[in-house]
Amino acid sequence: MSYPSQGHVSLVGSGPGDPDLLTCKALRCLQEADVLVFDRLVSPEILALVPARVRRIDVGKMPKCHPVPQEGINALLVDLARQGLRVVRLKGGDPLIFGRGSEEAEVLRAAGITVDYVPGITAAQGMAASTGVPLTHRGLATGVRYVTGHRAKDGSLDLDWASLASEETTLVVYMGVANIAQIAAELMAHGLPADLPVMAVASVTTPREARLVSSLDRIAPEIAEAHLAAPVLFVIGHVVRLYEGNAALPLRDAEVRVYA
Repeated sequence: MSYPSQGHVSLVGSGPGDPDLLTCKALRCLQEADVLVFDRLVSPEILALVPARVRRIDVGKMPKCHPVPQEGINALLVDLARQGLRVVRLKGGDPLIFGRGSEEAEVLRAAGITVDYVPGITAAQGMAASTGVPLTHRGLATGVRYVTGHRAKDGSLDLDWASLASEETTLVVYMGVANIAQIAAELMAHGLPADLPVMAVASVTTPREARLVSSLDRIAPEIAEAHLAAPVLFVIGHVVRLYEGNAALPLRDAEVRVYA
């Protein structure tokens, strides 16, 4: 693979955390990189695959704590590429699903820097494989929707609640821990039943994975009591009912409460 003299940026998805789920192309990018700019949600198991010679720059963000703001990340990527470096911008999951990859690509292209995307398995897919809870299932869910449970700068969570409140659709909520009480209340107010099952899964596909199975009316207090460590993914819908029947699935070291 050849790059222009001014450098190149690859926006790479690291998947949900399990290094075995990293794509061959993503691994090749890590091995060929000069510098790695990575997010907080990239697992330590993935970072362990990066050669020691590669310079690493941590630009991870936490709720209400952004040591390197997005504008700073954009400027950093431009500067590194202009030094003629092969830059890997490594993100958890997929860079084009709540990863702000397209925003960074816009800035880079405007600066005349070439960019490519390397997709990653998103957390919802990792959750389905790890827990055995499908995203769609005949008779239970004819579709699936991914939404963010967080707005930039802690803005109002102004989702289309009426559209989201469909019992025939699996709703997957990313980054929703802080707002799960509002999310559950709005969905119930717009017609979803209080006993609709909900699964919360933390650190999907990693040795730290933990699961909580609840219902729409109980998920807010129970998630607060469980203290699941971020990142946490919420799966809302009838497909969660299939979780209990798959006793063959390993539960790792997770504490699991099962919906009754």
